[in-house]
Amino acid sequence: MNAMKIGVAGLGTVGGGVVKAFAKSGEALGTRAGTPLEVVAVCDRDEKMRAKYEAAQKFDDVKALAASNADLIVELIGGENGAAPLLVEEALKAGKHVVTANKAMMARHGARLAALAEKNGRALKFEAAVAGGIPIVKSLRESLMVFGVSAVRGILNGTCNYILTQMEATGRSFADVLKDAQALGYAEADPELDVGGGDTSHKLALLTALAFGVKPDLDAVAVQGIRHITPDDIAFAREFGYRIKLLGIAKKTENGIDQRVQPAMVRAGTALADVDGVLNGVVVNANEAGPFFFEGRGAGECATANAVIADIVDIARGNLGSVFGMPANNLSALSAAPAGSATSAFYLRFQVLDVPGVLAEIAGHLAKWRVSIESMIQRGRAPGEAVSIVMITHETSQSAVESALKTIAGSDSVIAPPCMIPMEAK
Repeated sequence: MNAMKIGVAGLGTVGGGVVKAFAKSGEALGTRAGTPLEVVAVCDRDEKMRAKYEAAQKFDDVKALAASNADLIVELIGGENGAAPLLVEEALKAGKHVVTANKAMMARHGARLAALAEKNGRALKFEAAVAGGIPIVKSLRESLMVFGVSAVRGILNGTCNYILTQMEATGRSFADVLKDAQALGYAEADPELDVGGGDTSHKLALLTALAFGVKPDLDAVAVQGIRHITPDDIAFAREFGYRIKLLGIAKKTENGIDQRVQPAMVRAGTALADVDGVLNGVVVNANEAGPFFFEGRGAGECATANAVIADIVDIARGNLGSVFGMPANNLSALSAAPAGSATSAFYLRFQVLDVPGVLAEIAGHLAKWRVSIESMIQRGRAPGEAVSIVMITHETSQSAVESALKTIAGSDSVIAPPCMIPMEAK
């Protein structure tokens, strides 16, 4: 029986993990796949990285790898543009299957690459691009299609989840916990892609495409990170019975598909609220089939390599399928819900001077925009000192709250930008 020949591009943590896994368990994996699997080529710009492996062919150029005798190319270079999409395009044109973990590339170029793969009768799989070892891509593409999907909500970035979990456990500031996360290797030296929400937005764009049969549209995702979250916010959330999590949320609404990345108040004791540390978690509302919850490691050598190899085995078995669950030519352009149209209850925190009339002033501005208050916490200090006023609103539109806060922020009694966090009740 002829072996399926595999070429691996990018020999970092995950790429190295893939090659090591085949060296250790290749025979067993081939048995499961129904055909032998063999890594025949590796590619990396770093000669020292290439020298670590005994593959018959070693390349420093992606075009050369795409032209090799490999039947399937694993792209683990990363990056939205440059060598990664070039390799994928060249490999597909050369009649090779492709497996990738590149969320940024797929979020930006996924629809085009899917059409190219299907035109050439080849597979393009990306399970490892979203939530690491959690099989959420396969589940959305193949298992949760019967009754459709109305919403997907997920903790999709382990760095942010670790930081928020540690802030809650220790009462320390975002900046302090971030330093620890960097020292432990959970956060990059430049952490902005993670803590600014960009990483989550890439993954959410792909989940949206899978859930709703649309082309990934990264530009339609509203993104907010976690830098502004304070220990006070986390403590107040606990008092109200919530925990703060960075969520990627995609919902089908009457006004279009709403895609948001934002810190949210998640009710304590629910599945998402209980996802701690570097773990990821995803809830899919599959209409009549009910909600489904997935939890697991969202990154790391073994979890991500497992997802990559699962895609390879799937392809070797002949399970090619459509990249996003339906033919690329049938994916529709995403009809985005208008900005600010999302509705929920909101947590609001105002840092104000403790002077007569400040609460009435805030309440008046909220009333002007028809934002009503469900509950409130105010703890006084010495007159004239700074104090927090915290409110939970009834359900209202995001745009109404933002309009009220813009006016309130201009008050002489408000000494910091107001904080607004939506409530996710389920």
